[in-house]
Amino acid sequence: MRIALLEDDPSQLELYGHWVALESHDPHRFECGQDLLNALTQGRFDLLILDWNLPDMSGLEVLKRIRQSSNVPVIFCTARESEDSVVSVLRAGANDYIRKPVRRRELLARIQAVVRRATIEDVEPDSLAVELFLVDYVQRTISRNGERLQLTDKDYALASFFLSNIERLLSRKLIHEKIWGVAGAGSVSSRTIDTHVCRIRGSLGLVAEHGWELKAVYGLGYRLERTNPASHGSLLRVCGEWMEPEET
Repeated sequence: MRIALLEDDPSQLELYGHWVALESHDPHRFECGQDLLNALTQGRFDLLILDWNLPDMSGLEVLKRIRQSSNVPVIFCTARESEDSVVSVLRAGANDYIRKPVRRRELLARIQAVVRRATIEDVEPDSLAVELFLVDYVQRTISRNGERLQLTDKDYALASFFLSNIERLLSRKLIHEKIWGVAGAGSVSSRTIDTHVCRIRGSLGLVAEHGWELKAVYGLGYRLERTNPASHGSLLRVCGEWMEPEET
């Protein structure tokens, strides 16, 4: 893997690069945040390891700017120990967090774990069957009782997102990011989301008499719920296998 290392301490930077190279990865070393941001416009990395204190900007600022256009896995390394620091980098989009001093085996294990999780998330199944509904990820269609529904691209994306997250509260911010992208999150109004939700509620028949409710949770977001789980089942089928939905 091509791994970018951002660290202002040259000795630490060299050490991390040495550890990564021993595992047959390709380390790319940066001491300034802007140098890494420039490199990201020229090529692709499989993983980023970021330090907090840098000479030109904070690692947190680097992370926020990266997340405007990229979902590349990120591990954050820093000597800061406060809970607020941990929360801030995770909310900004870091996949994992390591406190200094960094230990070789821990760093390498976290690299493997983060990349493994990212790889699993990137592998989308061909379809998702939820009771009467079939989401075809290849054709980007949704069928109900075998009848293909007429949906716009955004309505398909939003409906499939709800169907793959039944019983979970989905915040407006998360819906913005997943359906309109991180860059467009701030420019999409709440009314736009409400309009699309209202439309897919009607198109898919997500109403109580059909055993469903696409519910607005005041001040938070939306949740797709079964109104009578006992009579409608509680299993999802993903790639032919039935499984229980994860808890919120």
